[in-house]
Amino acid sequence: MDDEDEVTTADHRRFTTPPLPPALVLAVVGLLAGFVTIGMVWLSERGCERFRDTSNCGAWGFPLLVLTVVVTIVLGALALSRLAMPHPRLVAFLGVGFMLLVVLAFLSENLFTTWTLVVVPVLTAVTFLLAHLLAGLLERADV
Repeated sequence: MDDEDEVTTADHRRFTTPPLPPALVLAVVGLLAGFVTIGMVWLSERGCERFRDTSNCGAWGFPLLVLTVVVTIVLGALALSRLAMPHPRLVAFLGVGFMLLVVLAFLSENLFTTWTLVVVPVLTAVTFLLAHLLAGLLERADV
């Protein structure tokens, strides 16, 4: 298989949509990643509640959190790569990582309130935008 066939195959795997502003793509994917995170945490709590009769997952809490982070990063990277964004894996990794840092540092006391449904997705959208800026700066610094 030559290079032209690989490029053609890669082009067929991407969505053919009109070009969207990168900030809009990043914000929407960040919002979706935030909702995925909230949904997986909610499902984890419901699962622990069902099997352990408490929303506290105990020893399973950390592995479930790691699974949530990995799934969110993978889904974010897939969405960004399908939408032809540069550095999709790095942006998804940094975006989710920055969101986790902010949540754990400043919001962990009030995490189980209804406003979390708005704050975490918006925060994730902002961190995806910041991660994209940082990835661009790193790319320019590498030249």
